[in-house]
This record gives sequence, C-alpha cells and structure tokens, in this order.
Amino acid sequence: MNPALVRWLQAPSIVLLLIWMIVPLSMTIYFSTIRYNLLYPERKGFIGLSNYEFFYTDPSFFPALINTLVLVGSVLVITVVLGLAVSLLIDRPFWGRGVARVMLISPFFIMPTVSALVWKNMLMDPNNGLFAALANALGMTPIEWLQDLPLASIIIMVSWQWTPFAILIFMTSLQSQDQEQKEAATLDGAGFWSQFFHLTLPHLARPISIVILIQMIFHLAIFAEIFVTTSGGPGVQSTNLTYLIYIQSQQAFDVGVASAGGVFAIILANIVAIFLIRAIGKTLTV
Repeated sequence: MNPALVRWLQAPSIVLLLIWMIVPLSMTIYFSTIRYNLLYPERKGFIGLSNYEFFYTDPSFFPALINTLVLVGSVLVITVVLGLAVSLLIDRPFWGRGVARVMLISPFFIMPTVSALVWKNMLMDPNNGLFAALANALGMTPIEWLQDLPLASIIIMVSWQWTPFAILIFMTSLQSQDQEQKEAATLDGAGFWSQFFHLTLPHLARPISIVILIQMIFHLAIFAEIFVTTSGGPGVQSTNLTYLIYIQSQQAFDVGVASAGGVFAIILANIVAIFLIRAIGKTLTV
C-alpha cells in the first residue's frame, strides 16, 4: 500500500487523539494562569504564575508530594514481590488450581470505592472489624488503623487490589517459559533459587517492567480510597497530590489553584514516566 495513503488513513485518528489530549491540557494551563474562584466569578482575571506560587507555598504541598511518592513506591514494591511469589506458587499443578487462580485475580475487578468500604468497615474498624476481633482474641489492644496508620492503611488497600493484576501478568508470562530449560537446569543440579535468578527472573523482566509502568500511571491518581476512608487525614498524613487538588477545586472552589496543582501533577507523572521508560529500555536491551 502507498505510504502516503496510509498516512492519510491514519490522520483522522491521530488528529482526534491530539484534540482529545491537547484541548484539556491547554484549558488546564489557561485556568492555572487566571484568578478563577467559583465563589467570586466576577473577580476572574489574568494573574500569571501566582497560582503556581500559591500552590507551591501551600504547607500541604510537600507533605502531599512525599505521601504520593511513598504511596506509589510502596505499592509497587509490595505488588511486584507478592505477585511474583504467588505466581510461582500457583504455576505448579495442584488440585483446584483453576479455582485458586480465579479467586486470586477477582479482587482486581472490585471497584476502588467498594474495596475501600470493605476495608474500612469490615476489616479495619477498631470496634467491629475483623482485625480488632483477632487482636481482642489474642489479648491485644486493637489498632485504630485509619487514625494511627492512615497512609499505611491506604497502601494496604491499594496493594490488595492491585496485586492480582501483577499475578495475572506474571502467571500468563510463566506459561510461556521454556520448560526444557528448567528440566535441563534441574538435571544439572540447579536448585529453586538458581533457576529463579538465572531463568525465571530474566524471562519475567519485560512483564515486570510493564506492571511497574502501568501501575505507576494509575497509582499517581489514587483518590477513591483516600476519599472514602481517611479524607486525607488526620491532618495531611494521607493526603496525596490528587486529593490536594480535589480540596482546592471542590472544597475551596478555586479552579485556578487546582489547575496549577494539575499541571504540577502532570509534570511529576511525566518525570516518573520518563525515568521508568528509560529504565525499562535498559532492562529490555540487556
């Protein structure tokens, strides 16, 4: 087929995609340079970078930024490590493996709001939750998870929901691993850990990179779990950038400052994405 014709056929989808991306981004940048509070719409006007300065000097900004990085990093480590461990366990044939796989993957399909409500009311509640009942049975004082360990509680909730995604990717990738290599390694006397580090882990390098990149994109925008359980508190202990932007836009009704926060979030996401893509590229070329 003529290359010029191919480009013309691709043009509508490319233009639509550019409009889909550029228009919202352009509007966000525009609103970030004007004074626009929904409570005082008549005071609307151009103020340059003042919204960025206000957002940057907000005492909640750096704690929210640190919480965001800690949340994303912790969830990535937990999900990748647990995903690898569980995938290796269920890769071996055993009775009921099909049912076990379905049950392990099912949490990923639960809506974040529902998942957060289950953890908040049925598991982490200090009076009637399952964890409190276990603590009382062991003669221990129940932990008030959402008050004493708010960020750790959010990390647990998100990790529980996203570990099945890692399991699904790793489990699928393990099915394509060359079994003859494993059998030859076993005959040569290689143990489990030798096979894992020299055969399995290199085989899973690409899936691990994909899991990290996809999860990073979604975890930078975690909101539902925080909104339903801690509301960013106590104080700002569980506030991330997404929730801080929500506070500015939906509680303070300041569209300009919230848009400046959105631009900060975009910059952060692109920095992390560029770093990960380069790391993934080096991994895949090894």
